[in-house]
Amino acid sequence: MVVSLPSPLASKSPGPSSAALLPGSRLPSASATPSSRASAGSRTRGAGDPCDAKDLVVALQAGQDYYNRGVTPNFLLTIVSTARVACTVDVGPRALEMRVTSGSDRVWSTADCVSGPGVDTQTLQRGVPYVRTIQWDRRLSGSDCSSRRSSAAAGTYVASAYAGPLRSPKVVFHLR
Repeated sequence: MVVSLPSPLASKSPGPSSAALLPGSRLPSASATPSSRASAGSRTRGAGDPCDAKDLVVALQAGQDYYNRGVTPNFLLTIVSTARVACTVDVGPRALEMRVTSGSDRVWSTADCVSGPGVDTQTLQRGVPYVRTIQWDRRLSGSDCSSRRSSAAAGTYVASAYAGPLRSPKVVFHLR
């Protein structure tokens, strides 16, 4: 897994959806306003407190719809806060996770085979997205990180991003 911050995706072979991720493209915005109000007995969050899941929006985009053999699939994962004050969130590969599935099979995850604590706490300002570029090496992953990893077969795959209880809309892409 390669992680870099923040950077628009650059693809070796542009595809039908690559324009959505190139320089000048728009990232998901945080225009939503939190709908729940603090009750009389609840604590008001201060700047720098952990973000509440209801104040976060998670999105995922694929660099292309189709990846030819030899082309590394790349994705843009964003998380945006809609909280009134700055708050913190763990954006490490375990807490802000991207998973690839094929049917009911879990194929790959950023949370697999992470060395070290895998924690990266960032402060989010309202409406300012945290952006992570993720490249998938087309190899299957799992709990046994010491074994040789098989390559994913050509076919249709689904990617989703997770942040605690939150899940991005599904992204469908194809390996050739």
